[in-house]
Amino acid sequence: MRKHVAKILSLLLLAALVPARARSDFRHPPITVENKMKIWREATFGMFIHWGVYSYLGGIWQGKPVPGYAEHIFRKERIPLEVYRKEVIAKFNPVDFDAEEWVNLAEEAGMRYMVITAKHHDGFAMWPSKVTKYNIRDMTPFKRDPMRELRDACRRHGLLFGFYYSHAQDWSHPWGQRNQWDFGHPQPDKRGWWKDPKWKWYIPKAWIYVREKSIPQLRELILNYDPDILWFDTHNWLPPEMTREIVMTARKLKPELIINSRGTPGIYDYKSTNDRPLDFPPNTEKYWEAIPTTNNSYGYHKMDHSHKPPSFFIRLLAKAAARGGNLLMNVGPMGNGKIDPKDVAILKGIGAWLKVNGEAIYGVERTPLQVQAWGQTSVKGDRLYLHVFTWPKDGRLVVGGLKSEVRKAWLLADPEKKTLPIQRLNALDVLIRVPKVAPDTVNTVVALECETPIVADSVRLLQTNVPCNDLHVFDGKLHGPGIKYGSGNVKSNFIQRWSRPEAYVSWPVRLNEPARFRVKIVYTAGKELVGNVYQVRLGKKVLEGTVQPGRYREFDLGEVTLDPGVFEIAVLPKELKHGDLMQLTRLKLVPVE
Repeated sequence: MRKHVAKILSLLLLAALVPARARSDFRHPPITVENKMKIWREATFGMFIHWGVYSYLGGIWQGKPVPGYAEHIFRKERIPLEVYRKEVIAKFNPVDFDAEEWVNLAEEAGMRYMVITAKHHDGFAMWPSKVTKYNIRDMTPFKRDPMRELRDACRRHGLLFGFYYSHAQDWSHPWGQRNQWDFGHPQPDKRGWWKDPKWKWYIPKAWIYVREKSIPQLRELILNYDPDILWFDTHNWLPPEMTREIVMTARKLKPELIINSRGTPGIYDYKSTNDRPLDFPPNTEKYWEAIPTTNNSYGYHKMDHSHKPPSFFIRLLAKAAARGGNLLMNVGPMGNGKIDPKDVAILKGIGAWLKVNGEAIYGVERTPLQVQAWGQTSVKGDRLYLHVFTWPKDGRLVVGGLKSEVRKAWLLADPEKKTLPIQRLNALDVLIRVPKVAPDTVNTVVALECETPIVADSVRLLQTNVPCNDLHVFDGKLHGPGIKYGSGNVKSNFIQRWSRPEAYVSWPVRLNEPARFRVKIVYTAGKELVGNVYQVRLGKKVLEGTVQPGRYREFDLGEVTLDPGVFEIAVLPKELKHGDLMQLTRLKLVPVE
């Protein structure tokens, strides 16, 4: 006990002696209704934390690994509530939890806000809730309030702080959708599942949960902890009149709260993407956020070793920045309160890159430029940042479609800002002479000082001094009825519902000189789609292929020589025999020397 008290006193002394900005270059001003989204957008990169009593199990139940999201183990294994209390909750004692350590790590990673699961779908309160004894102080040996400790640590370091609260699901409450285990999830349809006569009996029961637990606990969290952000989830598990009352209660209690889009239809401050994004489908939202996770589970899973390298998240950050979005990256701490060393390594790797290149990420705007053959771009004021994933082998970095004049160019990693040679190739393209060896093979940032406003052409430039021109379907345009973009995660990183012969996807492109390319196509198709025939039109040239089964398989369609000028590349059905044509992810145009 004495050791614990001494540690707290030393932290308080440190907080008093060290200036607030010594640990972080981001400290948000007081939040008002008028400035809240500006502050949230400038924060840009945050830490999402899925941590609860389920973390004690680590995705394993009775010696058997349970695949998928570890935080869903209670439901997936249909664990009786009394057993869950005895075998999981009563044994949860995260004695190694240190809020200061978590926030220090978030800062080191370059993160400027934090959102943690106060209550996930298992219904367990990770704070000493007075609404129910089903909480961390009353039912575990831990007896502390980790939510307050984290909130206070974030305040000391100037990070925004928020709660994830599962408002529409609660597997511990008889009317919080625990009943789904007996007769399934009500499936939404055009009229709403809650209007189906067989579900009408449930509506008054659901109101009991909403008004005796969901709303009272939200009142506790807002009034007692004063969070900056509320992150809701799975609103479709309750009728909209219920989720609307929940969200509006939160809004009235604290109007300056920043609220995501998973709370109730139509009432939100920013849009949340689907889980585990790999790419981002087009969106017109002014404010939006993606939620990748370090492996494939949000909660800690001992057997999930699919951790992605820091390079994946660095490039995903650049993609989000190019589209004007935030990234809330998830980690799942272990049951003992420590963050998995694999996650720590990923976070430190991202942080090292951001220390050098953060200027090109934080608070930037959606770029007016088309996707470049070598990578992405982001914009802030008169600066255009080139995120170069694929370094040009000849030292000629061509910025396609940039009409604005460039006054200066330099490597962001160069402390001396040595000027790079600039040459205007034509009215649309600018050449930057760069070193022949990439300073950073993951993402080297070149900064350009431009005349404002930055003006760009809408047609994408194909280039021949890169290994590949990657035409992702999310960067193309969809035509015709039915066809739509997938969510961008591993399950749907493609276009879907391609069942009409008049539907197709296209990319307007441009070439400055004749070029020869090997054309490859990447798609997913089940056995039922085998035999469909498609065409790839590249201006006047046409290639054909027959759909083969596989998941994200790549097929070589041959070589074409293309003439200079502006033309359209399109993929369209020729013979649509079975269901959808395919689930297309990308075309790849590989220069042939």
